[in-house]
Order: sequence, then C-alpha cells, then structure tokens
Amino acid sequence: MARRKTINKTGISRVEGIPYHDAWVAYKCVNCHEMNYVQVGQNLIKPSDAIETCVWKCDKCGFVHSKESDLPFENWEEEYNNADSTTALRFWEGFFRIATEHPESYWKQCNVCSRVLPFNAFSKHVGWGPLAKQMECRSCKGAINAVLNPKRSKEQLHESAVRRRIADLFLEDIDQNIDFKDLFDRFEHRCFKTKAPLDINKRDTWAIDHILPSKYLYPLTINNAALLSRGANENKRDKWPSKFYDNNELIDLARITGANLELISRKIPLMNHNIDVNKGVERYLQVREKSDLPKRIKEIKKILQVYELVENLSIENKKLLGFK
Repeated sequence: MARRKTINKTGISRVEGIPYHDAWVAYKCVNCHEMNYVQVGQNLIKPSDAIETCVWKCDKCGFVHSKESDLPFENWEEEYNNADSTTALRFWEGFFRIATEHPESYWKQCNVCSRVLPFNAFSKHVGWGPLAKQMECRSCKGAINAVLNPKRSKEQLHESAVRRRIADLFLEDIDQNIDFKDLFDRFEHRCFKTKAPLDINKRDTWAIDHILPSKYLYPLTINNAALLSRGANENKRDKWPSKFYDNNELIDLARITGANLELISRKIPLMNHNIDVNKGVERYLQVREKSDLPKRIKEIKKILQVYELVENLSIENKKLLGFK
C-alpha cells in the first residue's frame, strides 16, 4: 500500500529521492581505512552469498574487497596475504560476515539529514522495509518532535495523562498477574507480530501487549495478553487490534489466547462497560488535603461522559458528581 500523503507542519523537510526502506552495508577499507557505504536495496545479503558474490571497491584508494583479492597487510607473512591461501579466505569470510550477518549489522540512510547511519540510530517501525526501521534517524526524530510536541496544548497533554490515570484506577482490581513462562510457551518464545525469537531473561527486549487496550478499559488477562518485541509493542501502543494485526494474525491470536475474535476484529473500537465504575470514581476522589478538588471532579465527570459510563454510576455517585 502506498504511503499516504502527509503535510509537513514542522518546517523540517525530507530529502527527496532517498529510498528510505533500503539497507546499506558499511565497511572500513582494509587498505586505507576509509569508511565506505554500499547500498544493497531491500534484500539483505546472506554472509554465504556475500563471500561468493560481493566485490566492493574503496571510494578513496580503489582497493577491491573480494575473496579474489590479495590482502595488503605488511605485518603478515607474504604467503598469508595471497588470495589463494586459507588465511586470506578465512579473513574474507569474516570480513563479509561482519557486514551482513544480522539486520543489526546493516546501516540505513536518514531521509531528513541524509546521513548513512547504523541500524540502532533508527527507531523501530514494524513492516517498514527489511530493517523495520523509521525513515528518519533518532536525532532528526527528536528535532521533529521538538517542533510538534509544543503544538499540543498543555490542556491536551494533561487530559491524555488524566485518561490514562483514570483507566488505571478503573482496572486496578481486575488486572491479572501474567505467568511469563506460560506466555512465552504459548507464543513459542517469539514476537507474535514479527516472529523474531525472544529471550525471557532479557526483559528489556519484550513486552506484554493488551490486545484490547486499557485505553478502552479492558483489563490485562490471560485472554487479553500477547507477547511482542519491545519495538512491536511501541508501534501497537493503544491501537485497537484490527488496526495493528491483519486478519490472519487476528485469527491466530484468538486461537492462541482465547480472545473473542468477533470483538478484536471489529473495525470500530468498543468501550468496555463491564467494570465497577463506582470503585474507580471513589479511588479518583481520594485526594490529598491540598489537591484541587473541583478540578478533579471536573476531570472525572468529563471522562465518564466521554466513555459513556454515567449510567453505570450508583444513584449516590450520580448525585455526588452532579449528574441528573
């Protein structure tokens, strides 16, 4: 699907013509030590193919990096430098393996500052090219966000934080503790979205996804938990499942977790009203002595109206908050 046309509201323009999905290989010339960059497109090279087919010529000194080339190392015995020697062949195998062994070995060109930078200079974006990385590097992303974020008013930022806090209060008693081992076993130790293998002991590399988001007041339960890589989870955020997972993934997800397929495949999000709203209200009104009580009452009333939860209130809480 073609990327939808966007309007630049930042004054920070993208550089035209940069193939932002393409992967690059970066290597230091073994002869003059100059950094070189090779654009390899959207198909990553296997190390076994690289040693057999790649011929990379240094932009500065013209040295050709190939398994057919003699090595230029003056501190080696001459026979070891010969391209026909086992030592040279092993060197070239390692040279090409270093540059192509993993997606993390590759580089990418930022389409804002146009620099070619290492894999980890870009944030995750599932489904974007072979490296699944964003178009702009993290430096440029920071600059763009510095322009965009102030455009959100303080009131908008505060309201977003309030909604998250109220949602947490509503779900406080019904969120379940998830057995990590059971979760990993059910998802075969892989990110459900990307299928990348995950290590249960590397907690900063994986996350538990609320399939139906807490934003819509769905608690974390064994039937509402998916295993995702950290990057995939950041892309999912509070999206309704059908906005993030395709049809086949939704079917598989329902089979694995027992989630309601009809519900998670809905195109329009559905608020969960099967919660104890009164407990959430009571928690929210447990304020410190110096808190701005009228402000908190205004906040909770607005959220209850937006979430269409007023009718779930007890008669006493309706009166307390001033609902007729």
